[in-house]
Amino acid sequence: MIASHLLAYFFTELNHDQAQKIDKYLYHMRLSEETLQEVSQRFGREMEKGLGADTNPTASVKMLPTFVRSTPDGTEDGDFLALDLGGTNFRVLRVKVSDNGLQKVEMENQIYAIPEELMRGSGVQLFDHIAECLANFMEKLKIKDKKLPLGFTFSFPCHQTKLDESILVTWTKGFKCSSVEGKDVVSMLRKSIKKRGDFDIDIVAVVNDTVGTMMTCGYDDHNCEVGLIVGTGTNACYMEEMRHIDLVEGDEGRMCINMEWGAFGDDGVLNDIRTEFDREIDMGSLNPGKQLFEKMISGMYMGELVRLILVKMAKEGLLFGGKLTPDLLTTGHFETRYVSAIEKEKEGLQKAHEILTKLGLEPSHEDCVATHRICQIVSTRSANLCGATLAAVLRRIKENKGLDRLRSTVGVDGSVYKKHPHFARRLHKTVRKLLPDCEIRFVRSEDGSGKGAAMVTAVAYRLAAQHKARQKILEALKLSHEQLLEVKQRMRIEMEKGLGKETHTEATVKMLPTYVCSTPDGTEKGDFLALDLGGTNFRVLLVRVRNGMRRGVEMHNKIYSIPVEIMQGTGEELFDHIVHCISDFLEYMGMKGVSLPLGFTFSFPCQQNNLDEGILLKWTKGFKATGCEGEDVVNLLKEAIHRREEFDLDVVAVVNDTVGTMMTCGYEDPYCEVGLIVGTGSNACYMEEMRNVELVEGEEGRMCVNMEWGAFGDNGCLDDIRTEFDLAVDELSLNPGKQRFEKMISGMYLGEIVRNILMDFTKRGLLFRGRISERLKTRGIFETKFLSQIESDCLALLQVRSILQHLGLETTCDDSIIVKEVCTVVARRAAQLCGAGMAAVVDKIRENRGLDFLKVTVGVDGTLYKLHPHFSTVMHETVKQLSPKCEVTFLQSEDGSGKGAALITAVACRIREAGQR
Repeated sequence: MIASHLLAYFFTELNHDQAQKIDKYLYHMRLSEETLQEVSQRFGREMEKGLGADTNPTASVKMLPTFVRSTPDGTEDGDFLALDLGGTNFRVLRVKVSDNGLQKVEMENQIYAIPEELMRGSGVQLFDHIAECLANFMEKLKIKDKKLPLGFTFSFPCHQTKLDESILVTWTKGFKCSSVEGKDVVSMLRKSIKKRGDFDIDIVAVVNDTVGTMMTCGYDDHNCEVGLIVGTGTNACYMEEMRHIDLVEGDEGRMCINMEWGAFGDDGVLNDIRTEFDREIDMGSLNPGKQLFEKMISGMYMGELVRLILVKMAKEGLLFGGKLTPDLLTTGHFETRYVSAIEKEKEGLQKAHEILTKLGLEPSHEDCVATHRICQIVSTRSANLCGATLAAVLRRIKENKGLDRLRSTVGVDGSVYKKHPHFARRLHKTVRKLLPDCEIRFVRSEDGSGKGAAMVTAVAYRLAAQHKARQKILEALKLSHEQLLEVKQRMRIEMEKGLGKETHTEATVKMLPTYVCSTPDGTEKGDFLALDLGGTNFRVLLVRVRNGMRRGVEMHNKIYSIPVEIMQGTGEELFDHIVHCISDFLEYMGMKGVSLPLGFTFSFPCQQNNLDEGILLKWTKGFKATGCEGEDVVNLLKEAIHRREEFDLDVVAVVNDTVGTMMTCGYEDPYCEVGLIVGTGSNACYMEEMRNVELVEGEEGRMCVNMEWGAFGDNGCLDDIRTEFDLAVDELSLNPGKQRFEKMISGMYLGEIVRNILMDFTKRGLLFRGRISERLKTRGIFETKFLSQIESDCLALLQVRSILQHLGLETTCDDSIIVKEVCTVVARRAAQLCGAGMAAVVDKIRENRGLDFLKVTVGVDGTLYKLHPHFSTVMHETVKQLSPKCEVTFLQSEDGSGKGAALITAVACRIREAGQR
């Protein structure tokens, strides 16, 4: 008993000693973690080179664009053909993909041989043969009458320019067909099919087998964004951000990059870790100096590396008692599958004995242990190097996405990965060591080159069909030049109705007279108070207007809140509160007891019968104070001032914020005769000839008309351009059927329109994989500020995704592009409609004055106009196109409701004084 224990111990020690000797001898092949980190960093730099336009020509890692822009999302379906040509046999497959809640793939395939003489004949003969085999296959399956989409796996070095165009760079693997190199293999195949004329197919995609591997796994695991092959050769591909791919136009979205990483090191960057054995293998290969990384890793060379080490050690008398045999000295006689067999847990040493004996040697136990250790070192180095480069790829994806933790999946294929007993485990371990902050799954791919090609085709088909469906829906929101002209004409008709005495009552665009009859001329001066009431906050301002050399406006203001109980109490309470705030402000400014002229910005629907008289038609924005509707707000304010008996104020003007906007800009620019607000709501005003304002006596001069244009279309005149989404937004709003124009163009509603479109897309399975989240069903979550953020040019799709994630929407890269497109279409339409309305206004001013050409400035305010990255540009362009006889300048207003009210008061005081003189 003890004897057997001792014997076992003795053998273990012996094995251990022998292994240590080998470890010392092959010291250079055992790579430390630092070295692997360094290799990983170097590979990251090589990837950068391959992606850059200037550095790509000299880069050894070519980083070829594949034009595959999306991975499967599981909703693919249909009938596809695949063709797999990569060696002496080629396969034709029929792949049925179905998505009826259960993803499933059915495949039938047939293998055809390529005779030796065809591999060396002409290209035309080769493709004719392939077409014939295709015909034979389709005949068998009785599908010759169908035009099926086909994916073509062509595993030779190619330069791809489109998804369905691939130019052969050089033949490899024993092929030498004439006049194919430098030509597009797809058009050659198409010609051969056309020549036959007995069937037709739609060649959709040319695919490299690595990409196929990624796509096959991507069908089952939507996190899969890397493909890896470690077999006879080795290569990898991954999804890169378009903005980093210099060789392809466009910055939106992602594209799969076929790295061709076997050539890593061809420029010498791996020389310090290559050993004498690597150099010897390279010298004896068919392509010396090329694919140096592949020669350290892949199955084609692994056995050969072990053989070279065995030979050298035997020559030095360290193995087999210094004995060599002709078999051991023959290139290729130690096959890679031997390495796998020798490294198996249980029977490894026995296998080593069998294999070495077969090579004519008489191995001792130590020789078998040594051979086992050599195999281990060679295959471990292979797995470690592969892990180092893979870690660089995953690190890049993580940085591209701006994540702290990456969860991703790698689809893997190849005989070394699948058949070697420890390769996969060692590879995973290296990746985990080098990237501790990532969770990486490895999935074995089943038939990447066949099923994968069909998958690429299925995805391309799905994308095309979905794109078409989305465009059809968005078509309704895209307005032609003719439609915009029509909107301009209709706005003009509605304006005339609002101005006319007879038609005013039923007009939707009310065209209210404001009694502001003049814009600033620069001679205004004095101190004025302004009140600004338009929401839950209320402002009091002191505005000092100077003229002459020191011309300018100086402002002081204080903001007060209005408690809900006062908003909804009695009118007396509300106006007493306002007067209390004014009193506090005057005290704060040290101006108690001074009587100043006052302008009152009152942003609620009013009917003005004079500059200083505004009758409140109805409360909006949550105000409900009793005893105010139908009353003159100036009177209510004056009464409250008298009740307080502290100070006296001269209320000169009641002002609407749009008019204030025009006046503020008018102070800077004498040409400013139009005011526009595009913010939460929208409205416009302009200087109309008195003779056209039929509601007010007098023919001389001009008066500013507050259009209240948000109600344009309330009589149905815009129904032909309103979409189902506009109707949905209107129906659920607080005032259905009212302010229809405003609901198509203003900030309060654009986000809702977008949300409705996204809901519709999702219901139709065109977005978010058809899954509607509870958040997406919630009204108002898609704030209009998100439109501005999403469309901002400097924002990568990354930020779009984070905005969508903040809304609880799990999105892919494709989803982000679609959301951005919807935002663009909705905002563009809003800007164009706004421009059409504006064109009607400036053309009316021009015609009023009988001019062939008008130069005019529009004062503009509002968050949408100021903050959205493209709204103003599109609107300006539209005005220019629709009113070519007007030169319109747009000037952003600063504080129209505060400063504007003071300026109206200043102008009124100036005119009043001139009248008194």
